Amino acid sequence: QVQLVESGGGLVQPGGSLRLSCAASETIFGATMGWYRQAPGKERDLVATAFRDGATKYADFAKGRFTISRDNTKRTVYLQMNSLKPEDTAAYYCNYNNGFTVYWGQGTQVTVSS
Repeated sequence: QVQLVESGGGLVQPGGSLRLSCAASETIFGATMGWYRQAPGKERDLVATAFRDGATKYADFAKGRFTISRDNTKRTVYLQMNSLKPEDTAAYYCNYNNGFTVYWGQGTQVTVSS
């Protein structure tokens, strides 16, 4: 079983930045890694995906503001979030998918408020 531990969330003012990290207990080399978010009362939405070949994909709301990256040697995936808006407030979850099994982290809260 792969354990995922997110960190880096917190309270930030509108326009600010945060960098989320997701550390895996096992190698992420062959896995597609993703970041999702879920606001209270809403469904969990895909934010960004880092494929094992290095390609990335973003939700429309994340394009131009968020950047996903991965460091396979550190078994870590990152989400750099810039120009944050109040509507970005949510719990952010890391996702591991190797085509056979899917794992989730416990989430880290991001609150954007003045």
